[in-house]
Amino acid sequence: MSLRYHVVSIAAVLLALALGVVLGASALSGRVLGALTSDRDQLAGQVVAVRGERDAAEARLRATEGLVAAGAPSTVAGVLPGRGVAVLAAPDADPADVDAVAGLVESAGGRVTGRLALTDAALAPDQAEALRALVPRLLPAGAQLPSTTDTGSLTGSLLGSLLVARPGGAGEQATGTEATTALRALADGGFLRVPDALDPAPAELALVVTGGRADPPRDATLTRLAGEMDRVGAGAVIAGRTGSGAVSAVRADPALRSGLSTVDALEGPASRVATVLALREQADGRAGVYGPQAGTFTPQPAVG
Repeated sequence: MSLRYHVVSIAAVLLALALGVVLGASALSGRVLGALTSDRDQLAGQVVAVRGERDAAEARLRATEGLVAAGAPSTVAGVLPGRGVAVLAAPDADPADVDAVAGLVESAGGRVTGRLALTDAALAPDQAEALRALVPRLLPAGAQLPSTTDTGSLTGSLLGSLLVARPGGAGEQATGTEATTALRALADGGFLRVPDALDPAPAELALVVTGGRADPPRDATLTRLAGEMDRVGAGAVIAGRTGSGAVSAVRADPALRSGLSTVDALEGPASRVATVLALREQADGRAGVYGPQAGTFTPQPAVG
């Protein structure tokens, strides 16, 4: 056998091996590709099914919210007979939320005695010193500030003395002229927005409405402000949209949570109804936590 024979034999063996590898790889690739295609089709079907379930759930939710919204006025009818409620909006509060809840207060037989809005400056840390200096100069005769340097507490005490009073404590309430002058001064200082026709009447309850933003320093100021209004008046509720840092801050603070009622997801009609029910609960001397995060929208009856 010649060298040429050996070379040809070796080349034939290598060619056979190469062809075997190519053919085997092709067969394997076909099987793998087929399996991947099948998995892809199954996953695509699952995605379509999940999307359908999501769309159906959203449709049911919209229908439920529509039903709750339509029945909200009758649900709260008579809950706040003759009760005065001062409404204070945080800088990030959605006007639609404020309008909706104020309307439900009226449907419940209550009176919105004033609708005011805090500005960004009222909660800004770099404006705290200026606000602390202004508050004592606006305090009505007979009212006292708490022994603290906390801006939120001082501002809440002032606003409480101007806007709310406990039942039977009307003699301690600021006069209409005092309240109007002080509120105008806060507005002139850039800390408050007030309506052109400002004529605040004494209220028993305070409602603080927030948006869905979380900003710990500002949230701390707002929650202490609301807590002080609760202390001065007959009760207060703080209600905000999903993600509200102020609502979460109150719930995380045992001292504030024991006095203030909180409502989350205020963008939904059920939470708006819960806000009015929480105001009534406050008038009865109790506090609670309501909304989707709390797992309930309805205050429980008092024990005994």
